Amino acid sequence: MNRPVTFYKTADGKCPLEVFLDSLSGRTAQKVTWVLSLLEELEVVPSSYLKKLVNTEEIWECRVQHGSNSIRMLCFFADNSSVVLTHGFFKKSRKTPMKEIERAEAYRRDFIRRRIRL
Repeated sequence: MNRPVTFYKTADGKCPLEVFLDSLSGRTAQKVTWVLSLLEELEVVPSSYLKKLVNTEEIWECRVQHGSNSIRMLCFFADNSSVVLTHGFFKKSRKTPMKEIERAEAYRRDFIRRRIRL
């Protein structure tokens, strides 16, 4: 299985996920990279690493646990196969913050709107 993983870019070329990844320590970034390789390579990704968020506009949560850090990267599927990662954050509570979900949904709508115009 080879599922392309891409990073969402805003209309002005900014990449929210890259900014987040650049803020991580080397070891944490290595763990994130390993989990992203699972997304690309495994046909069925275990729910401990990728889970659909209920009551969202097709938003999924890519989960990385590194030491005491719970890292989340929100994403959606484009073309039924490729994964588009929107942004990342450190999860500090049991529930994914609504503002993070709303941000991912806005990025997804923007992605789809700009793709249709091409």
